[in-house]
Amino acid sequence: MIEFDFETLHALGLTPAIASRAVQLPQPHDEPGLRLARVVEAQRDCFTLHDGHTELFARALPRLVQQLQAQVQQLTIGDWVGVHIDAHGQAWIADRVEPVTQIARRANDGRRQPLASNVDAALLVMGLDADFNARRMERYIAMVRACGVVPVVVLTKLDIAPQAQARIAEMYARLPATVPVLPVNALTRQASTEIGPWLHAGQTLVLLGSSGAGKSTLINTLANAGQATGGVRQGDGRGRHTTTARSLHRCVQGGCIIDTPGLRTFRPDADASTLAATFEDVQALAQQCRFRDCCHENEPGCAVRARVDADRLDNYKKLMRDAQRGEQTALERIAQRSKWKKIGKAGSQRAREKRA
Repeated sequence: MIEFDFETLHALGLTPAIASRAVQLPQPHDEPGLRLARVVEAQRDCFTLHDGHTELFARALPRLVQQLQAQVQQLTIGDWVGVHIDAHGQAWIADRVEPVTQIARRANDGRRQPLASNVDAALLVMGLDADFNARRMERYIAMVRACGVVPVVVLTKLDIAPQAQARIAEMYARLPATVPVLPVNALTRQASTEIGPWLHAGQTLVLLGSSGAGKSTLINTLANAGQATGGVRQGDGRGRHTTTARSLHRCVQGGCIIDTPGLRTFRPDADASTLAATFEDVQALAQQCRFRDCCHENEPGCAVRARVDADRLDNYKKLMRDAQRGEQTALERIAQRSKWKKIGKAGSQRAREKRA
């Protein structure tokens, strides 16, 4: 059986649910002394682990790498792993505990990219300056909820954004009441007080947002992490990647928080039905539509179109289209492109005939 002390590792985010999975890890005969540790930093194939007492620099055994690749998985920040030390003092990751939750996205080529494992809540950070985009925040919320993680909206730069109050009101109006919205000045201790309810021992949070939103500033306030920070461009409020690797930090109030590089794209890693369920207001009103298969377009008696903000509804439809395209196989995508090429050629032919 794998060795670990629950009380010691609880400060690193170990929960009873994860511990029950950890005790089921096999103990190979050729890898004695397997003990539990958490991935606190990940850089390509090198990992920094913490076992509750000290940091270890480790690599994954080739056997584990092949096993995870076969499952379309990979080690990431927040994972709990079984690690052993060989005769030369080198730490090796021999096994991984199946994550309770995992936030992931899809790359442009369809590959799955995990962002963080074993997370309880996601702090979705957005600046109230030129970075503000309510549609993008709705997409973040939908994707995080689809992964089984609680979303918490954190609106930063409260002290410097001239349109802060109007944008806060817009966010409250668009989002369901079940999603917390926290306007903060990330440089003050008041930010720690606002986020405090999600920062207690055993909890793990992850920061997600675009570059320049204030994630590193916020993590410095919450965890005294000493992360580098940078400014933003005057025109569009975009920032540079000051955070280049994912890392886990312990917070002063208890609990852990994971810092991540800025997100340029965040394509859903969930099917359309799962993402649709995250739009609670749309799903509830859809039950009142006259037609069961209402698409919320121009159908008579549509309850959704009459009650939901038009821009929010357009964002919902776009997310559904993205998810449906992601579910298509390569052959289905080829067939769809072929179909639209034929339609385009037929339209061009009719235009030429009319001109003739």
